Amino acid sequence: MNNFSKLLIANRGEIAVRVMSTAKKMGIQTVAVYSDADVEAKHVKYADDAVYIGSSAANESYLIPERILEAAKCSGAQAIHPGYGFLSENAEFAQLVHSEGLIYVGPPEDAIRIMGDKAMSKRAMIDAGVACLPGYQGADQTDKTLVTEAKKIGFPLMVKAAAGGGGRGMRLVKHVSELPNAIRIARMEAKSAFGSNVLIIERAVVKPRHVEIQIFADAFGHVVHLGERDCSVQRRHQKIIEEAPCPIMTHELRTQMGNAAIKAAKAVNYIGAGTVEFLLDKNGAFYFLEMNTRLQVEHPVTEMITGLDLVAMQLRTAQGETLGFAQSDIKLQGHAIEVRLYAEDPDADFLPCAGPVIQWIEPNGMDLRVDSSIESGGEVSPFYDPLVAKIIAFGANREEARRKLITALDNTALFGIKTNRDFLIESLRNQQFVQGKATTSFIDENFPKCSLQNNRKYKNTHMHYAVAAVLQHVLAMQQYQAYSLNVNSDLLGWSSTANLRSLRCYEINAQRSLISICARANATRSYRVSLSEIEIDIRVLSISDSYAKLIVNKRRLSVIFHSESEKIMHLAISGAPIFTVRDISTDVDIDNTDFLARVIKAPMHGVIIGLEVSEGQEVKIGQPLVILEAMKMQHSILAPTNGSVKTLNVKQDERVAINKVLLEIEN
Repeated sequence: MNNFSKLLIANRGEIAVRVMSTAKKMGIQTVAVYSDADVEAKHVKYADDAVYIGSSAANESYLIPERILEAAKCSGAQAIHPGYGFLSENAEFAQLVHSEGLIYVGPPEDAIRIMGDKAMSKRAMIDAGVACLPGYQGADQTDKTLVTEAKKIGFPLMVKAAAGGGGRGMRLVKHVSELPNAIRIARMEAKSAFGSNVLIIERAVVKPRHVEIQIFADAFGHVVHLGERDCSVQRRHQKIIEEAPCPIMTHELRTQMGNAAIKAAKAVNYIGAGTVEFLLDKNGAFYFLEMNTRLQVEHPVTEMITGLDLVAMQLRTAQGETLGFAQSDIKLQGHAIEVRLYAEDPDADFLPCAGPVIQWIEPNGMDLRVDSSIESGGEVSPFYDPLVAKIIAFGANREEARRKLITALDNTALFGIKTNRDFLIESLRNQQFVQGKATTSFIDENFPKCSLQNNRKYKNTHMHYAVAAVLQHVLAMQQYQAYSLNVNSDLLGWSSTANLRSLRCYEINAQRSLISICARANATRSYRVSLSEIEIDIRVLSISDSYAKLIVNKRRLSVIFHSESEKIMHLAISGAPIFTVRDISTDVDIDNTDFLARVIKAPMHGVIIGLEVSEGQEVKIGQPLVILEAMKMQHSILAPTNGSVKTLNVKQDERVAINKVLLEIEN
């Protein structure tokens, strides 16, 4: 037996917290490692001990094996769990851990080495009799050989980095004319990301499902599979929604894929948790894709339908225990779906977003699980993966799990930076997903770039403005009333004459709106809100630090909110995307109707070389207004909103200073 009482987790974020949680339940002390960026990180606070390993960049901290080993020695840890990412599939790291007399919670280094190389692993799988796609995985890497072999395979095909993963160093080639450039780019990406420019070529499967089998093996030759996960919903070849079981799985197909995965594991003398990934075509044929020699991001869905704790199994196996059960003992019950909440902007081609976490509110409820790496007041660092949380829902069947997950996301809010929350909700509601028909083409087919950039742009409704105004009004009144000493609480907010009216001016996405809030006399928290000639009745049923329940025009709504300041409020209204309002009432003269004009100022010193509009002209958002020459360049100043040009304050060829008012647009 290799018993250990102190475990170092060579990782960060939600997976570090996840491993620590199980280790603590087993009476094992935990050690975190952290960089400059993670001094106040959640995993550092949660650990029993923590060791600093370097500056923020991963290649100066989390990716340096020697720093991890030093941390283990100085903390007294006897074992190291690699999590996923970073050094988790680095055979040399596993070997170093063993050479230092420490226990590596993972497979043998030979298995990591073979399965970490797509060319080597594919050759091993072919020898083991596991179905593989036709392709080339030879040692001759000249362009001539790759082109010749590609022509034999036929098109479409995939060019892949042999040492790659996560979609990097991967190119789809539909015609032979595209091949030379695809090879060149794949080589460059592979060398940059993985330090190796070796490529393999495989026949492409059109619109496949990405289905993976979770396997587990002990050191005594026992290998089982724990069912499958469907991970077909991906962006840039990276998964964002995973579920178990696969919606179209049959008992016969599960048996075939499970047996193939076990065969793959046995071929490399595998020990511990691993995942064998397959492409499943429309005819039910499946092909080996790769094997991940670590715990997967999506492992919670397997835990939910099997009732097993994969981390606990990893730790027990690393201590020399047997599995303790056979394949026939594994029962799959219910359905589980996981979404990955990323700090990214789907409207900008899923560009990662970093910044402060002003407020993090996660859902809770029966059959829900949240694995997160963030806290209110923390920060999403630009140095690491933008995954901030995994939200998982379990149901008796797929539809129940799907509905629960949508409700959970509606009750989730991360204020401060953009996330893919609303995109995930849209995906879960999409009919192709509802019907269980999603393939790896799901996002391209249902959310083309033009749709992401235009159709999904959220247009705040009058109702949402009204809700924000009322909440800010109520919170302000609560603050004022707190200072009203010796006044009967029943009299606070009471009027003996008429309704009490107040005005607010909001600026949202460069547009201004005037909102009138009328507090009804003798009515508890009942308001009539007027804006743009529309009237909305709102009654506040309850309000706390972050939650409010309202009746809006006889419709009951739940709202998550956070007041960043007296002027700025972030809101998540059930069934609608997150948005932010800024109260500029104190910045403008509300009694002067000109306050609705949008002032356009010169962004720098320069010369007006073009006037594209005239006074009284109607303009649309994004339309060029003025062309300014500055710093040897021409700068087009665009309309930030729709409206008409109220005043034009400059002339052609006029030299202007920075912040000079050029014109005003009236909404």
